[in-house]
Amino acid sequence: MWSMAFALYAGLKWLTWWQAAWRAEKWRSLAYLLAWPGMDAESFLDATSPAVPVPGREWLSATLKSVCGACLLWIIARMLPAELDLERGWVGMVGLILLLHFGTFHLASLLWRTAGVNAPPIMAAPLASTSLAEFWGRRWNLGFRQLAYDLVFRPLHRRLGPVTASFLVFVVSGLIHEAVISLPARAGYGLPTMYFVIQGGGVMLERSSWGGKLGVQSGARGWLYMAAFTAGPAFWLFHPPFVRSVILPFMQVIHAL
Repeated sequence: MWSMAFALYAGLKWLTWWQAAWRAEKWRSLAYLLAWPGMDAESFLDATSPAVPVPGREWLSATLKSVCGACLLWIIARMLPAELDLERGWVGMVGLILLLHFGTFHLASLLWRTAGVNAPPIMAAPLASTSLAEFWGRRWNLGFRQLAYDLVFRPLHRRLGPVTASFLVFVVSGLIHEAVISLPARAGYGLPTMYFVIQGGGVMLERSSWGGKLGVQSGARGWLYMAAFTAGPAFWLFHPPFVRSVILPFMQVIHAL
């Protein structure tokens, strides 16, 4: 999984850098390619782009998320009985996401912003979303969101319209996740794509007149709608073959089990 994920990441990272490299100082290019996980090359490489301010509480928040993720991965997961293999894998996987995406990557954002580089956090408090569209469009994994916008949505929306282009972004997301989840596990094909098709359908329903009548476009109902769509079918995204064949062996390699 990791070699496939890194190959995809490196290729897409190079592509975003190539499109914006004309405006970059050499040190910014190296920093973007080697020391920043985000995909918004234009903002990071542009010396005139203002950095997002760094409140002191963000340092504490990012540190706590890193510590909590490490505890889940290296302490809590191994406390579960061995026969609960899926549960152990899920605890470790959540810990890894918390440690990297919410913790370490946030700390990297703080360091770059302190240095005057425009590198906002990749995760923008996704649990605060009050709609499914807000979750995927403005809060969850903004590095991939920027990439999908630049490479998929923007080229297609004038030709196919924003609704179809938005839905195809979810389809492409599903196919990419197939490559890094189902392919390494050699099983579960189609489940990650189905997960993202459900997300795309959920966003379309939310933005429709029916969504307005149901009141799921904001507020408490919007949050519940978002939580149901993102968490409900999560076992299709990170399906059992992936957890058992990829996550658990990885946890053993890093001595988390």
